[in-house]
Amino acid sequence: MEIDRPGLAAFLRRRREQLQPEDVGLPRGQRRRTGGLRREEVAVLCHMSTDYYARLERERGPQPSEQMIASIAQGLHLSLDERDHLFRLSGHTPPVRGTTGEHISPGLLRILDRLDDTPAEIVTELGETLRQTPLGVALTGDTTGYTGLARSIGYRWFTDPATRAQYVAEDHAFLSRMFASGLRELATLRGTGSRAAHCAELLREGSEEFRRLWDEHEIGIRPNEVKRFVHPEVGVLELNCQRLLDPDQSHSLLVYTAAPGSESYERLRLLSVVGTQSLR
Repeated sequence: MEIDRPGLAAFLRRRREQLQPEDVGLPRGQRRRTGGLRREEVAVLCHMSTDYYARLERERGPQPSEQMIASIAQGLHLSLDERDHLFRLSGHTPPVRGTTGEHISPGLLRILDRLDDTPAEIVTELGETLRQTPLGVALTGDTTGYTGLARSIGYRWFTDPATRAQYVAEDHAFLSRMFASGLRELATLRGTGSRAAHCAELLREGSEEFRRLWDEHEIGIRPNEVKRFVHPEVGVLELNCQRLLDPDQSHSLLVYTAAPGSESYERLRLLSVVGTQSLR
């Protein structure tokens, strides 16, 4: 499959012109002359240089890699159909759709972009963080940077003491049962060759606690409505967790809020001031 440079350039320009700053969580500013996004704004969203992106719109430069195209598709808030079209224009076969995909739907991204004053994150069904709001990063640290199975909070729960330190100690036993139960359900649902099954296999080999809980065959242990986080700067925060599910990709948007007037509400406001300065 060959790259269609004119088609790729035209498609990118058109999608960029159709996006408004507020669509992607950017301020509009008072001196904006262009109708859509600027090239430099798209480049930031796509995690690449402005020069690299500009060359694509000018039908120049090397053929972009699949990783680059995936980043552009996400940065431009493309739908799955648009993402697949972009891959074909670039001379690549589109990724397989389904529960293992990591392309976030434009709808979930638009909601997340408007939650700049709230801890929130988009996660896969295996608990891998794909995106966080700035206050979400301030609450738990940047959890998008893990690699391999460590991207899954369920895996980290049994292998990384720092993950447990973010939660109140009295909740640890329940959370261990919940993660083991959830992974058993997911591994059964997705089958023996799935990433969930592989995760469970490795945890059974490496964690005595997980192996004991796995052998209990508990099913259906759901998260509590209130999660209790321990932050090194502001202390314990009791936060309600609301979940919005994208069934096509099995992604969830998790939004954490505190009851108005509560101590956790004030601590959450303090966290927004502390920001990411104290992150590990």
